[in-house]
Amino acid sequence: MKQVTLREYAKLHKLSYFNVMKMVRGKEVKSVTVEENGKEVQYVLIEEEQEKSVSKKIEESTSSQMSLEEENAFLKKEVKRLKVELEKCNKRTLLAL
Repeated sequence: MKQVTLREYAKLHKLSYFNVMKMVRGKEVKSVTVEENGKEVQYVLIEEEQEKSVSKKIEESTSSQMSLEEENAFLKKEVKRLKVELEKCNKRTLLAL
C-alpha cells in the first residue's frame, strides 16, 4: 500500500485537486490524515484493486463526450432558452418601473 498526497494523486490521474477532495470525502478512495509539522496532511492510500475501479470510473466520465454537432445543437438550445428568460426579466423590470 502506497501513500501519496492529494495533489500527487490528482496529477497521477489527471484530475483536479477539488475532485480528489470530493472523492476522499465521498469515501471513493481510502485516505489517512497525518500530522506533519503541526499541520494535518491527508494522504490517499493506493491499492491495486481500488485503483482499477477508480481509473475505470475516470475513463467512463471522459469517454462520454459529445460530438461537435451535438454540443453545438445543445448550446444553441441553451442560448434560445436564456434569451427567452432574459426577455421575461426585461419585461418584469419595465413593469416594475
